Parts: sequence; C-alpha cells; structure tokens
Amino acid sequence: MDGEPVRRYERLRGERPELFRNEPGGIEVLVDPAAVAAAGGVVYADPYLLVVRDAVRFPDGRPGAYVRALAPVAAPGCVVLPLLDGGVVLIEHYRHATRSWHWEVPRGFGTAGLSAAENAAKEIGEEIGARVRELVPLGEVHPDTGLIGDRALLFAAYVDGVGRLAGGEGIRAARTVPFAEAEAMVADGRITDGFTLAVLTRARLAGLVGTA
Repeated sequence: MDGEPVRRYERLRGERPELFRNEPGGIEVLVDPAAVAAAGGVVYADPYLLVVRDAVRFPDGRPGAYVRALAPVAAPGCVVLPLLDGGVVLIEHYRHATRSWHWEVPRGFGTAGLSAAENAAKEIGEEIGARVRELVPLGEVHPDTGLIGDRALLFAAYVDGVGRLAGGEGIRAARTVPFAEAEAMVADGRITDGFTLAVLTRARLAGLVGTA
C-alpha cells in the first residue's frame, strides 16, 4: 500500500491530537503504524474534507476499522441565524448532496486565522450581503456523531438588512419570516436541514424569539 495515507495520518495526529484521545470504555483508536496501514489512514483529502479510516478496538475487544469525516482545519464551522425586523432570514439553497433545494440559514466551514465571531460575520456577508450589528453565541452542535468528527458553533446575528445573495453558491432567494412561521416550516417539513433545526431551537431556548 502507498505510504502517503499513513504519513498524512501521522501528520494529522500531530496537528490535532484531540481527535485521537481514548476514553475509558470507549472505542479505542490504535496508532501502531502497521494497524494504521491495514485500516487505511487518511483515505481521501481535498480543501474541504478529510476521510479517515482508523484502526480501532471495540469495547468488547474486537479489532476493526471505523471511518470518520473531518474538516481539513481545526477551526469549527459556524451556523448563523440572521435576525431582522423581529423575524428570521431564511435562504433557499441548492444542495448537491441531496440534489434539491432547502430552506436554511447561512453556514460555513471554519477558516484558519479567524475567530469564531469573525467567521460568522464573514459567512453572513458572503451569503446574504448583510452586516452584523450584534452577534449572540448559542453554543455548539455535532452534526452527525456517528460519522463527522467536527463541531459547528451556533450564533444568532442581528443584521442591518439583506443585500446581494451568493448566487454562485446556489442561493436563489431569501425570506424574512416571523419566528412562528419558521417553526411552522419545521413542523410541516419545509425545513429539514439539521443545522437550521438546531439554531432555531437554541434561539427559542435563549429567548430570542421575535426580538428586533
């Protein structure tokens, strides 16, 4: 087997050791080079995604392999709920993975060298052409604990309006709706995006519903 997947794996272990910690009673990551080579190591890499196949030992003692998807940089992604005129801004975004349109809120990958707040403001500016007046942290979410090893930070952002949409990214419309309508879109299935469900829930729990 080509040794590059194993070398990439070793570099990743050095750069992001938190991804390889072992907890008592959990699934143990094995780092012996022979075990890593047999499992695969870093089996895919591009500017947006790493796919890792770890050698592991399960709690019952069985050896095996487990696949994880990771962001190439340690910075967490962000999900931003824009608040405008007492309502929330939703964007209609075409997603290649599902081959369909989705009502969502702006979100993006982490950006090395930017703080979480700077990254959130960047995404709002890029996707809906808005300027953030105030940013409210709403915690974090792990989007798929069975596959994805990274987290995203949730924010609400009071914005000054909606400007130019990122049409080149597949965004074709933006709507400002009352919070109650956004929740109705969740209830009837018009909103199915997990990140959007999470940030709407956190915003309601934080008491931000209907704030100007």
